[in-house]
Amino acid sequence: MKKEEGYLRNMSYQRPTRREPRDTRNEIQSVIVSSPDKTLLIVVAFLVIIGFLAIFSATAPKCLDEGGNPAQFLIKQLICFVVGFFGLKFFMNYDYKKLANWNVIIMASILIALFLVDFTPLGVVVNGAKRWINIAGFQLQPSEFAKPAVVLLLASAFRKDANLFDQDKWVWAFFPIIAMAGLIFIQPNLSMVILLGMTTVVMYMAAGGSMKLFMSCVGGVIMALVVGLTTIIKPYQLQRIRTWIDPDSDPLGAGYNIIQSLIAFASGGFSGVGYGGSIQKLSYLPECHTDFIFAIVAEELGFVGCVLVIGLFFTFMQRGFVIAAHCPDMYGKLLAVGITFSITFQAFMNMSVASSFLPTTGVPLPFISYGGSSLIVSLIMVGILLNISKKKIKKIRNRY
Repeated sequence: MKKEEGYLRNMSYQRPTRREPRDTRNEIQSVIVSSPDKTLLIVVAFLVIIGFLAIFSATAPKCLDEGGNPAQFLIKQLICFVVGFFGLKFFMNYDYKKLANWNVIIMASILIALFLVDFTPLGVVVNGAKRWINIAGFQLQPSEFAKPAVVLLLASAFRKDANLFDQDKWVWAFFPIIAMAGLIFIQPNLSMVILLGMTTVVMYMAAGGSMKLFMSCVGGVIMALVVGLTTIIKPYQLQRIRTWIDPDSDPLGAGYNIIQSLIAFASGGFSGVGYGGSIQKLSYLPECHTDFIFAIVAEELGFVGCVLVIGLFFTFMQRGFVIAAHCPDMYGKLLAVGITFSITFQAFMNMSVASSFLPTTGVPLPFISYGGSSLIVSLIMVGILLNISKKKIKKIRNRY
């Protein structure tokens, strides 16, 4: 009986065991291939649908006044979407590591296209800017294609060592980018030059670049801006800055677009005037289907619609950086960072201009603004990002 009582007593009470710290030395990393990031795909689908609705609402009255098809702008955007969708599908299934082999061809093609825009009759002038090229009746904007080209080139250059400035290779890595930026600046398209420059800085820092060199470059850029504002900057660009500070100084001239855009935001209120009910699109707000389409969204869908669009782009950014963090190789990480930043920073610039947070620039809102080149390029970049999302690092605990 005593033995049985002792046995039962030992069974009913067990001394709590001390939890040992997790031994990560036995963990191994394995690369797995999964399906593309579904959240990112859903976000892009919502942005494209919002774009279709906004373009039709913003352009239908103008088309009816001119006696045309009210959906003609929407139809053109749908055609470009089909082209971009096939590009998305192709690059989603094409191994992103092989993209580095196409750098020379891509760079040469874009430089030639930019040269044709700037210095040949093929260039098309719209609203005082020569940014488009007319080929067989189709207009393309080569500067849009410079965005993924710069990301591809920088990812190839930084994947082994970010401090290229200590070597002789930096000339070959940055010369094409400097040449493209110069040709784009001539058009003129200062906003795209700023976008390419910011993308370069972010990718450099993501690759582990020297902070000392980065701060030196920041000081150089500030000095260049000061000199540019006094010597190089064009009169209309300086006028944009003055108008941004005080739009009422020229309400019927340079400040007209900003004032009308702010009226659209104020009219929308919290819930908006309703889809299709915008007043500002009725010849009050020029370029309401391109640069200022966010103002139309704000007027018709209100604060709720603005938060929806901003939230979608924020989710896009979050998923893009998560994809970069989980990518098993540096080349894919840098591609993901560059693509994510390029698209979201452009969205930030467009929405900031529409709300008068930044001076007026000529960048479209990705996936939403009317523009075939922008939509095609954005979908292609998303295809590359989805391709990267299929390869992830998974930690596996080894028991042996």
